Amino acid sequence: MEFNESTIDKLADLLMIGLTPEENKMILDEFAIIDKNIDKINNIKGIENIKPMTHCLDDFKCKLREDIAEDSPSIDDLLANCKKIDGREVEVPKVVE
Repeated sequence: MEFNESTIDKLADLLMIGLTPEENKMILDEFAIIDKNIDKINNIKGIENIKPMTHCLDDFKCKLREDIAEDSPSIDDLLANCKKIDGREVEVPKVVE
């Protein structure tokens, strides 16, 4: 996709944001910088042979624990720890007016 003023305006309309001509130019300038950096990356010799990373740390090991279902405490036991209750609900102080 080629980025020019009309492309930026179409995308801004889709996003329902209005852009001034100055903002449009600023975005075009930013895309030009991004394009230059992408070109630098694409010009690295052998870049196509590099596998994409799945994590920022190469030696990242994730050990998942075994998923064991456990019984939950009863509602009555949990509500016994609360100062104020209303039926099966906990009353808390009002913090927003």
